[in-house]
Amino acid sequence: MFDDSLFKKIEKKTKVDKKTIVSLAKKLEKGNMKDEKTLSEVIDTLSMMTGKKVNSELKDKIIKKVVNDDVPKNVDKMF
Repeated sequence: MFDDSLFKKIEKKTKVDKKTIVSLAKKLEKGNMKDEKTLSEVIDTLSMMTGKKVNSELKDKIIKKVVNDDVPKNVDKMF
């Protein structure tokens, strides 16, 4: 995989540690992206990683769009 120096650079810049990054990658790799619980966990992890709060209404909207294959090409337009 990646060496620790890359993770150290990422952590220094983003304040997100290697364990969190690897955990999210595994969740994305093994998870069912149609499962609402998995999607909720991914959204929560990304929210924590980015420092951006996601209220329950927005989280529900994101989950619904992903489950229904209704994600726009420009995801930024969802917000």
